[in-house]
Amino acid sequence: MTLSTWLTFFVASWAISFSPGAGAISAMSCGLKHGFTRTYWNTLGLIGGIIFQFIVVGLGLGALLATSETAFAIVKYLGVAYLIYLGVRQWRTDAAPVAVQKDPVQRESVRTLVTRGFLINASNPKGTVFLLAVVPQFVNLGAPLVPQYAIMAATLAFTDLVAMSCYALLAAKVLRLLKSPRHIRWMNRGFGGLFILAGVFLASFRRSA
Repeated sequence: MTLSTWLTFFVASWAISFSPGAGAISAMSCGLKHGFTRTYWNTLGLIGGIIFQFIVVGLGLGALLATSETAFAIVKYLGVAYLIYLGVRQWRTDAAPVAVQKDPVQRESVRTLVTRGFLINASNPKGTVFLLAVVPQFVNLGAPLVPQYAIMAATLAFTDLVAMSCYALLAAKVLRLLKSPRHIRWMNRGFGGLFILAGVFLASFRRSA
């Protein structure tokens, strides 16, 4: 991969990472509940999901999702169900004043945070099809493919780390200052609604002809 090709992909990665989506919603929701530092576990899961998507595309499974209606539908609706589940749970969260959970008994485990982030990105076939459409434009078929995929995966992982950190910081430092139960209730419903809306958008996603 030439430097100019990588720079072009690097610029595109920033747009991909900062585009609003389920990952950004997850980062903000986690930052709101657990604080900025602990949200990195959720972000680690999100990045793991991205790397998984690259592996899927690299192994050619992305082509299966792009051509098999059944395989695409199965993965898509699993992702839809998970996003709606997260949305309903967030919607039903009580309206107590927001505070970062420091009690290890009450706060979610590291495994839960990482798994949630991973499942959000890994179960999104829209991301797989998107990478399947974009990545080949930057690949030199005359050179070894694995190093090129590794460079692009690392690049997108870095930009996503920065983007998700920004979203988490926004939530942790700004949104949790709210104290009014009514405002908090609507904020929780807002996050829940965004998760559900992300699920609806994923359900309506269709492969390009």
